Amino acid sequence: MPGITGMGNTFDLPNFVGELFAVTPTDTPFLSAIGGLTGGEIADGILFQWQGYDLRSPDAARQRVEGAAAPTAEARVRFNVTNVVEIHQEAVEVSYTKLAATGQFHSTGSAHPGAVGLAGANPVLNELDWQVDQQLIQIARDVEVSFLTGTFHNPGTNATARRTRGIMAATETNTSDRSTEIGTATIEADNETFTLAAHGLSDGDAVVVTALTGGAVGVLATNTLYYVTGATANTFTLAAKPGGTTIAFATDGGADVHSAAALTEGMVLDILQDVWTSGGIQQSDTATLMCNAAIKRALTKIFITDAGFQESSRTVGGVRVMTIETDFGTLNVMLNRHMPTSALQVVSLEQCAPVFLPIPGRGFLFVEPLAKEGASEKSQIYGEIGLRYGNEKTHGKLLGVTAPAGA
Repeated sequence: MPGITGMGNTFDLPNFVGELFAVTPTDTPFLSAIGGLTGGEIADGILFQWQGYDLRSPDAARQRVEGAAAPTAEARVRFNVTNVVEIHQEAVEVSYTKLAATGQFHSTGSAHPGAVGLAGANPVLNELDWQVDQQLIQIARDVEVSFLTGTFHNPGTNATARRTRGIMAATETNTSDRSTEIGTATIEADNETFTLAAHGLSDGDAVVVTALTGGAVGVLATNTLYYVTGATANTFTLAAKPGGTTIAFATDGGADVHSAAALTEGMVLDILQDVWTSGGIQQSDTATLMCNAAIKRALTKIFITDAGFQESSRTVGGVRVMTIETDFGTLNVMLNRHMPTSALQVVSLEQCAPVFLPIPGRGFLFVEPLAKEGASEKSQIYGEIGLRYGNEKTHGKLLGVTAPAGA
């Protein structure tokens, strides 16, 4: 059921009786594992930075002869990395009547004459507090997505919002895209059809898309698996899951189409080796693979079922994760519903932390009442937060993959 915009009142926010369940998943594993919204580091400006340095490669021929003069001086150069805090701001407003009418219940919708006598209690006795709690949960979900897939934006004016750089965008050195480009397709909105001559795809094939144009923008997403339906020699449609409903477009568009590769043990070990060689995943307790459901099933099949290992788990930052045995140690596998479905992100969690900009006299994530404008209570929730990801070489990402058959 969708939410409402504006003031909550007795007409738009009806009360019911019985136990209250959350329909939307609220888990934020990456954010939770690195400190959550109650732990992290403090910034003193909208732009924060950290430093790095490297050493020269070890050299077996650096020995000096007896009596030699001192060699030419060398010094290691430090470098800086920056990110920004982004603003998360929400507001809630509830009418006086709605706050008071805790015993007014909505119709059960039943035609039974005795339905109006249904027994039970309203679990929400303070509508404003309950709505504030839900906004805080929504902010945590927004931060989780930003920390995963956010793209850096530090505007020169206040006309556009700041955006923190997420872990996937930050990972530049150790990256591997296993998809195969098929070509550029045009999308006809009248029948949702992709046209791409001799594409070679069959129903059920997994693809990813890039370079979105026109009506594809906002409907499709990069690093996301889609599945071919209705394939002919030169056309096809896409669905969000195998055999699912055809994705619809309001206007014509276009996209570059890539065939996703079935994940293999070799692909995973290759990216792990790249990260390990660069100095990452050295701390076993925090060496983590983050992925969505399909890739998680593939990892379980490859490293547990097929390898004959017993599944085990451990807790990292309060988040329960599965572990797998690899050539590069015992690694965590963090199932994350907000990860793009065709991506596997390798993370050295000890390098990561949320960074907050505290507001004087208020803190870094706070609720405050807003000015009175009528017969209602109105509050805003405000916080500025960004991601510190440390040395980007200690992370890695594998793109354009899908689960193999049988996973």
